[in-house]
Amino acid sequence: MKKLFSLVLVCGLVLTGCGSSDDETAKDNDEKELEVIKVAASEVPHAEILNSLKDQLEEEGYKIEVTVFDDYILPNTTVDEGEYDANFFQHITYLNEFNASNGTDLTDVADIHFEPLGIYSNDTTEKNDDFSIDDVKEGAVIAVPDDATNEARALQLLAAKGIIELKEDAGINATTADITSNPKNIEIKEIVASGIPTALPDVDYAVINGNYALTFEVTDKVITTEATDSDMAEAYKNVLVVKVGNEDSDKTKALVKALTSKETKEFIEETYKGTVVPVFE
Repeated sequence: MKKLFSLVLVCGLVLTGCGSSDDETAKDNDEKELEVIKVAASEVPHAEILNSLKDQLEEEGYKIEVTVFDDYILPNTTVDEGEYDANFFQHITYLNEFNASNGTDLTDVADIHFEPLGIYSNDTTEKNDDFSIDDVKEGAVIAVPDDATNEARALQLLAAKGIIELKEDAGINATTADITSNPKNIEIKEIVASGIPTALPDVDYAVINGNYALTFEVTDKVITTEATDSDMAEAYKNVLVVKVGNEDSDKTKALVKALTSKETKEFIEETYKGTVVPVFE
């Protein structure tokens, strides 16, 4: 009996050990089955949106790894060189200009969101989409981004509100030289885009990028923003980008599916409340 009991005990321990090993092996295999998708992104809101996709992508057999960059060059060159599978940080106009200037072979595969520029004031108590020249005092100082792309957007927003007038053909390349009328003699103060939120107390109004408004937590000071159905919204929609040739890869398809899902749309709307606007249905 003792020998029989010992044999049963040993077998039981062996089987238990084998079972435990099998479970661990199965677990390891499950983890290995998750193929990694590497994405380069800017921190706000792009990386936040991408990190919200974790569960959706795991259901498709993928693990997302997001690397945050604080410049607008490396996210493109690393994808072009194949180090990353995709990037998510830029609007379509910048992508086209980057390809033309750098000889990169990148393409957009999905329109994701629009970050409206807004007119902000340190004295704002509530949003007012009817904001116009009548609300602006004589000689008011308005800060705008000093880079070509965002300054043009800022000027077009001021023109849309009747605060200035621009040449008809100024479009997305507008500069202060294109101002044809300035009835209130406003002073346009050009400041690096990332520095405008901190300068807000020192000017009457400021035109601020949505991502910087989020980063510096001044979204409650917005008066009005670019219209989501404007030419600017089309020209500056943020896109998911891959290297040409990878448009139809399984990784790209999975990423596009997750980024344009109902869950992602709800995440954007609930998290950013109009500072970031989804452009997909």
